[in-house]
Amino acid sequence: MQRTQSPLLVRLARVNPTSAFLAALVLVLVAFFAPAPVGGVLLLALAAALVWLLATTWPVQAPAGRVIRLLMLTVLIAVALAKLL
Repeated sequence: MQRTQSPLLVRLARVNPTSAFLAALVLVLVAFFAPAPVGGVLLLALAAALVWLLATTWPVQAPAGRVIRLLMLTVLIAVALAKLL
């Protein structure tokens, strides 16, 4: 590990993609079925984590991947705000 690398990013790189997907899916499903304020907060917490990850990996993403990720993040935030209101 280089001195400029974050230990958190190194650990995230070793996570099984299927496990990460299933964990995110469970979190989204719990948020959808939770009462309004709790579900919205869970979705906003997920969105905040994804914003951090997107900002961290932005330089190494292809332009098409950036657009898709921004669209999906926008939809997630819109659903979270709708759940809160």
